[in-house]
Amino acid sequence: MKYYSTNKKAPWATLEEAVVKGLAADKGLYMPEVIKPLPSSFFEEIEKMSFQEIACRVADAFFGEDVPAETLKQIVYDTLSFDAPVVQVKDNVYALELFHGPTLAFKDVGGRFMARLLGYFIRKEGKNQVNVLVATSGDTGSAVANGFLGVEGIHVYVLYPKGKVSEIQEKQFTTLGQNITAIEVDGTFDDCQALVKNAFMDKELNEHMQLTSANSINVARFLPQAFYYFYAYAQMKKIGKADNLVICVPSGNFGNITAGLFGKRMGLPVKRFIAANNRNDIFYQYLKTGEYRPRPSVSTIANAMDVGDPSNFARILDLYEGSHDAIASEISGETYTDEQIRDTVQQVYEETGYLLDPHGACGYKALAQELKNDEYGVFLETAHPAKFLQTVEGIIGHEVKIPEKLQAFMRGEKQSVPMSKEFSAFKNYLLKQ
Repeated sequence: MKYYSTNKKAPWATLEEAVVKGLAADKGLYMPEVIKPLPSSFFEEIEKMSFQEIACRVADAFFGEDVPAETLKQIVYDTLSFDAPVVQVKDNVYALELFHGPTLAFKDVGGRFMARLLGYFIRKEGKNQVNVLVATSGDTGSAVANGFLGVEGIHVYVLYPKGKVSEIQEKQFTTLGQNITAIEVDGTFDDCQALVKNAFMDKELNEHMQLTSANSINVARFLPQAFYYFYAYAQMKKIGKADNLVICVPSGNFGNITAGLFGKRMGLPVKRFIAANNRNDIFYQYLKTGEYRPRPSVSTIANAMDVGDPSNFARILDLYEGSHDAIASEISGETYTDEQIRDTVQQVYEETGYLLDPHGACGYKALAQELKNDEYGVFLETAHPAKFLQTVEGIIGHEVKIPEKLQAFMRGEKQSVPMSKEFSAFKNYLLKQ
């Protein structure tokens, strides 16, 4: 399958080129030329299938033309070594728990899948070292770093905003060593993302080293996240709650919800989507006004959503051919302050015993506000609450048990490279590698 740029000014690319390059030459994001619908028979039997079986069918629709069937199956099964259960929280509101992977965050699937797919292309073509640049506002860095850890021929540079990720999140990518380098940028997530994008566009840097990205701008990172939506539908269908299904996605850089929108185009029976924002409500304002106005991000307790210029908005625009009316007909939006997020975590915990993380709290609250009587809602609980330990414990007034996976990271020693937000400093650093 061929891939085109959302800016329409770059040559078409193969899957391998799109994955290895990450970003198109015209600074656009790659999109598949066709989104293949899945047959009705697939949805008729989906509740009888395992997570891995469902993912293999979806992955084949995306990548089957370019990757041998057995190789693709192996990549999927290596990626999905964990489950993503749907849990009833209250009434018609259910949580899709996406925090059962190695770093206890939903981005484990995209990170692991991309690492294995990129590794396949490197071995296939006998390439020299590929250098992965990834900007993170929290969970992306740990998921990508752990997904790529020890993969031969790949070095990962994780750029993160100093003082703006939780301690546990930071430990998950600054303690690994080996082929993972953490770069602590004196700025915001948007500054980190700008450094990555500028690096891709710099001719001298690209002549010096092979660069790609593992942010959701890379098709191999964001497309596998569609697996979740099909599996959520399968579980809801199994309990007879799949009719009039509404899915709410806590949204930052909008890669996750974009993957869900791809699923809908493939035939997934989702009635509509809700994008839940924190105070960084650029998409919410776009829905209200029809104008997209990016602005500097602000720090919140739902830090993985602290994005002031979401990259994947370009994909959403492309998917709906630039029509605000078409976008607003399938996606609604909500936005919440830190105080509202805290109140939601506390209220849900006291009423149901279910402990939300700050991002999942945005998803739950949006569903609680918008869901109609004849609808069932699933929100994505994107990370384990223990990853935001001080925040969550401060809200509920109780100790939160830290899973052993996180405790192991906390015992590691932080290693990071301090960096200014000026591109010249970052470029000079990379030229010396």
